Amino acid sequence: MNPQAKLVFATSLLLGSTITISSNHWITAWAGLEINTLAILPLISKSHHPRAIEAATKYFLVQAAASTLLLFSSMTNAWDTGQWDITQLTCPASCTILTAAIAMKLGLAPFHFWFPEVLQGCSLITGLLLSTAMKFPPITLLFMTSQSLNPTMLTLMAILSVALGGWTGLNQTQTRKILAFSSISHLGWMAAIIIYSPKLALLNFYLYIMITAAVFLTLNSIKTLKLSTLMTTWAKTPSLSAMLMLTLLSLAGLPPLTGFLPKWLIIQELTKQEMATTAVIIALLSLLSLFFYLRLAYCATITLPPHTTNHMKQWHTNKPVNTTVAVLVTMSIALLPMSPTILTLI
Repeated sequence: MNPQAKLVFATSLLLGSTITISSNHWITAWAGLEINTLAILPLISKSHHPRAIEAATKYFLVQAAASTLLLFSSMTNAWDTGQWDITQLTCPASCTILTAAIAMKLGLAPFHFWFPEVLQGCSLITGLLLSTAMKFPPITLLFMTSQSLNPTMLTLMAILSVALGGWTGLNQTQTRKILAFSSISHLGWMAAIIIYSPKLALLNFYLYIMITAAVFLTLNSIKTLKLSTLMTTWAKTPSLSAMLMLTLLSLAGLPPLTGFLPKWLIIQELTKQEMATTAVIIALLSLLSLFFYLRLAYCATITLPPHTTNHMKQWHTNKPVNTTVAVLVTMSIALLPMSPTILTLI
């Protein structure tokens, strides 16, 4: 793909996200989501591999269906109330349809089936965009309409997402699919808390973006797409493999790493809202996700391939250091002591 085309698609992605995030009218929000969808499709299918074309087709069909539902829910609400304002969502039927539409856009269970397949069909950098930037406009809409949505429905979807994200990721050997199920599981945590504390859900989302970006960029720099390749990276880049292990444990939410902060705060807030049962259920179900994060960390650092090289480990390499990866990995590991400062900012 030539640089001019990449620039056009990247600008369109930025434009679509900005339109959706800054709009108060349902039609402009819908138009921004459509621009986003059309801009990411060439990036998914740029390799012209049959798997990439299949992924782009699946993505287009699911996003088109979600956009149709979103438009239908906003029209139903406008018919009932005479309002096109995003924050004036009062019709119960519109709220239910909108929840389903945003769940499809995000890949929240039970509308999650497309996400692992699409992520498996594209490159790691496009996968990073799908896991982070493409989720930002739908999360914004969920944030703006959070007070109108059905709490029981969102809680059930949250528990289902954490359960299925952990359970279906257990037997995977492809790193992109594992990260897709990880994303579904994290979205469950956000859906559980967004009605009670929208700012806390956004904090969780920002930290998720940061840690996931660190994992994707690390995997991209060591050119790893499956677990069997990950086992051979220790001999080549031991320092990066060690950092990858810590970043994965942070994504799992283990203290004293950054990923523990949102889980701790969400469990605390759910307990305050007299939803201790939900907090206990999602905390126990997140142990499923912990298993495959530990599996990835084990493959990255502890397992050695059958035919190991005899040369010295290259702790110092001549390759240029990727500053972005270094900064993201550091923040993904070491932000927990700064939690009081972070909490004053939200």
